[in-house]
Amino acid sequence: MREVLADAAFQLYLERGFERTTVDDIVARAGVGRRSFFRYFPSKEDAVFPDHESCLADMTAFLDAASDERDAIDVVCDGARLVLRLYAADPQFSVQRYRLTREVPGLRTYELSVVRRYERTLAGYLRQRWNGAENGALRAEVAAASVVAAHNNGLRSWLRSGGEGDAEAAVDQALDLVRTMWAAAPQSPAPATEDDEVVVMVVPKGAPMWRVIQRVESALRDD
Repeated sequence: MREVLADAAFQLYLERGFERTTVDDIVARAGVGRRSFFRYFPSKEDAVFPDHESCLADMTAFLDAASDERDAIDVVCDGARLVLRLYAADPQFSVQRYRLTREVPGLRTYELSVVRRYERTLAGYLRQRWNGAENGALRAEVAAASVVAAHNNGLRSWLRSGGEGDAEAAVDQALDLVRTMWAAAPQSPAPATEDDEVVVMVVPKGAPMWRVIQRVESALRDD
């Protein structure tokens, strides 16, 4: 029944426009009563995104089951891919929905609230993984936001193309950039001790990175 109502609602939105479609129109098309609609959807907006609740539940279960031995960024990237697969499973519907949300400001706002729920879920997982690390909570929020932004960039590029090409390739390319950035980011450093040695090095402004690395290696060897 949930799918029947969602399909009836979406077809009416495309035919008449979102604002001109009422709940009565939807239940009449589906052949059910108003109570049936509100049993499944709190609002007309929810009927446009009928699959996100189950996807969010799947993401939560995936993160809960992830091994702590895996890299945390890799885990949340894989969690974000669950959303991609949801869209890629029905390209025609996904493209139509994307176009509809671009035309209706209220749906765009609702979509952003859905995206924010995914982001909070990923951030919650990262906060647990980085609990006790320096700036762990802040890093979790920033990392989750970057994963969601990269995922959505690749996904929307595919949607704007009309669902042509490889959706996973577009998203993977974007997520690979996030992984590269976070792999290069400094991890929580161990507190300095009296035994730690400090190397002071002077490098000309504008020196290429290979020259900086060469100076560092030379300083360490000389030490």
